[in-house]
Amino acid sequence: MKVLLNPFLISNYVSKEYFCDREDELRKLLRNAENNTNTTLISPRRLGKTGLIFRFFELLQEKKNFASVYVDIYSSRNLADFISLFSDAILQKFTEKTSIGKRFIKFLKGFRPVFTYDNISGVPQVQFNYHSDYDKENTLQKLMQFIDNQSVQVIIAIDEFQQIAEYPEKNIEALLRTQIQQLKNVQFIFSGSRSHTLMEIFTNAKRPFYASTQFLILKSIDREKYRAFIRSKFEIGKRSIDDDALEFILHYTNGYTYYTQFVCNRVYVNKKITLDVVKHECAAILSEQESIFLQYRKLLTVKQWDLLVALAKEEKLSRLYSKKFSLQYKIGSSSTIKRLVDALIEKEMILEESTDSEAVYRVYDVFLMRWLQKTYY
Repeated sequence: MKVLLNPFLISNYVSKEYFCDREDELRKLLRNAENNTNTTLISPRRLGKTGLIFRFFELLQEKKNFASVYVDIYSSRNLADFISLFSDAILQKFTEKTSIGKRFIKFLKGFRPVFTYDNISGVPQVQFNYHSDYDKENTLQKLMQFIDNQSVQVIIAIDEFQQIAEYPEKNIEALLRTQIQQLKNVQFIFSGSRSHTLMEIFTNAKRPFYASTQFLILKSIDREKYRAFIRSKFEIGKRSIDDDALEFILHYTNGYTYYTQFVCNRVYVNKKITLDVVKHECAAILSEQESIFLQYRKLLTVKQWDLLVALAKEEKLSRLYSKKFSLQYKIGSSSTIKRLVDALIEKEMILEESTDSEAVYRVYDVFLMRWLQKTYY
């Protein structure tokens, strides 16, 4: 195992040594895979959804009868983009040096695609020429059949799956559902961050994917386990962290994986991490991102910004449409607040989380929330 200079990762997944907990989620994903059951994984951004997928794929590597493919379709705008990204993901997983990769390259050449190579990674990329909608549908079907015909069970994770709801093709859900139903050797993880859209896709009885998967809703990592993980990484690196400094980090970041890792990554340069060290670094982070936060203000209306500030001050609020909230912050009537909330949710500035009894709202970006609290105290 390669030992990293800084064990608190904020970008790519490396290995299980730098991954905290999620044992329950991993067990559920493995159970679904072994039971030929598809999974819908829902999580707000920056809570560790993609890291969980790659940790699960690492776990699958220990089982010789599984293979895995990850495709992020966030950048896709239509079915043609989906097919290209899907093909690129297969090529990245099964390189030209592998037997499956060689067969896949030969298979692709039957469609006469255009091959290019990423300037940075050197990974091959595929573009297809289509003469009709039928050509696209046929290409996708053949790709699915190719994967299904391999000698191993394949798990395909499609990240930001809610993007398909934005495609101009009206039949995309029915097309995907029909093709997926025909596969015998492939399971899917449909993951995404827009819970409303995903829930509508998979729980609306009038839509093709209705009741076709098991749900897995990602929550924050257990505080005790995260606390122990963080402390152990500092100790391995011959660093010490005070109890109050560690508690401040977890409170400041709400325990959200990305923000927690980000702060820990920044303070790791110190041999002794005290509360003052952490507070100083948090202030520096907000200062560095201030220009971005000011750009947000230019993109929002005055009332939208006022609501964002009010939510930041509250940190987490359930009674968003109450008379008390409206009067305290002078946002407007409940109908006005509803319009503002819908707009901010669409812009991913506000996160709506559902509990057993109510909906809870907060500012999506934790660092933005802390900056708003500091600026509009």
